[in-house]
Amino acid sequence: MSEKWQLHVSPGAENDPVFIGVGEIPSGKFPERGFIQQLTKVALLAIKDAGMVPADIDTIILIPNLHSVADQADLVFSRMVEELGIHGTCKSSYMVHSGGSTSDNATRAAHALITAGHAHNVLVLQSERWGSADLNEMITMLSKNGIPGEWELPTGIQFNAIGAMITRRYMHASGSTPAEMASVCVTLRNWANLNENAMFYHKPLTVEQILASRMVADPLHAYECPPMADGACAFVMTSTGNAKKRGISNAVRVAGTGGCVSHYCLSQERDQAVLGWPVAAERAWEQSGWGPQDADFCEIYDSYAAVTTIALEGLGICPVGEGARWFAEGHGNPGGKLPMNTNGGLLSAGHTGVGGGTALLVEGIRQLLHRAPSKRQIENCQRAIIGGSGGSYMDAQVLLLERTKLGA
Repeated sequence: MSEKWQLHVSPGAENDPVFIGVGEIPSGKFPERGFIQQLTKVALLAIKDAGMVPADIDTIILIPNLHSVADQADLVFSRMVEELGIHGTCKSSYMVHSGGSTSDNATRAAHALITAGHAHNVLVLQSERWGSADLNEMITMLSKNGIPGEWELPTGIQFNAIGAMITRRYMHASGSTPAEMASVCVTLRNWANLNENAMFYHKPLTVEQILASRMVADPLHAYECPPMADGACAFVMTSTGNAKKRGISNAVRVAGTGGCVSHYCLSQERDQAVLGWPVAAERAWEQSGWGPQDADFCEIYDSYAAVTTIALEGLGICPVGEGARWFAEGHGNPGGKLPMNTNGGLLSAGHTGVGGGTALLVEGIRQLLHRAPSKRQIENCQRAIIGGSGGSYMDAQVLLLERTKLGA
C-alpha cells in the first residue's frame, strides 16, 4: 500500500509557507531589454509587492533560461545576489530546472526550506529572451534538446511535431473537431485582451482566423503554436509567522501538491491522450481535502491546446473526452463558469520558455491576492488550480493554492 500523501505543516501554523508578492513585466519582443535588467526589474517589483526591501531576502531560487548558456552561467554563479546588493547576507542562491514544470518544483523547494527553517524569505526569479534570440539557434535547440538521440531524433521529431502527435491522439480519442481545438486558443486570446503585459494584448483572434493560418505540423496551424517571447516574472514566499510580524493580513498558501513523471521518450507514454494528469491530480486532491468543484479558476500549462484539454480532463474539471468542447462552450472565458489561464497563457501572453509555467503561477498568486487589474480580477476568488508540464510533457505537476487570512 502506498504511503498517504500529505503536507507536514498545518494551515495557519507559524511555519506554514505563504506567497506574499509577485512581479512581472510585459512579454513580447523587446530587444532593447537586457537579460539581467529584466531579472532585476521583476525582483524589485516582487520584493516591493511583498512589502519588503532586498536586504530581507535570504534565499534566491532561480528558474533557468533557454536562450543563452552564458546568461544561465551568470545565474548559477549567483550574479543576482550582487545585482540586488545582498552579497554577504544572502544565505543561498541556486537553480531548479524541470522545463515547463519548474515553477511547481521551485515552489516545493521554497516551501520545504521555509517549513524546515532553512530559509525565511525566498525570492523565485525567472527571465527569458526567446523573442529576441537568434531564431535559427532556437529552432536548432528545440529540434534537439530533450529529444532522445538514439530513437526519436533520427526521425525528425521536434517540439511542434510532439505537440501535433499529442493533439492528433487527443482528437482521435475525444472526437474533437479542429474548430473545437481552436476554441481553446480563442479563450486564451480573450484573456490576453484584458492583460496589458500579454504579447497579444488588444489583438483579437477567431476560430476562422486560426483554421485559415498555415499548417505547421498537422493538425497544428500557426496560430495554435506558441509564440516565443521575452519576459520575466518573480514571486516571494515567507512563513505565516514572518508575514504576521510584517502586518500582512492576507496571503496565499499551498493546500496540496501532486505530481507524476510518466515518461522521457514520448514513445514510452502509454496514452498520449491522458498523460500523467489523473495520477498527479489524485495526489494533490488527497493533500488538500478539496476537489475541482471547489476551485474558482485554473492556470494550466498551454503550449498547445491539447496539453490543456488533457489536463482539464485529468484534473476532473470536465468529463474525459469533453475538454475541447468545454472550451468551445465558453466555460473558460472571462465570465465563464471556471476562468482558465487568466493572463492569456503561453499561447497568447507569450511563451517565455521555462518561464511560461512561472507566469501562470504568478498570475494565480496575483488573482488570489486580489491584486489583478479590475478588468480581469476574478471576484472574491479563494482557491486555484495551477498545472505545469515539462519536456515532451514528461510530467504533470499540480499546485492547489488558497487565499488565507492571517489575522493579527
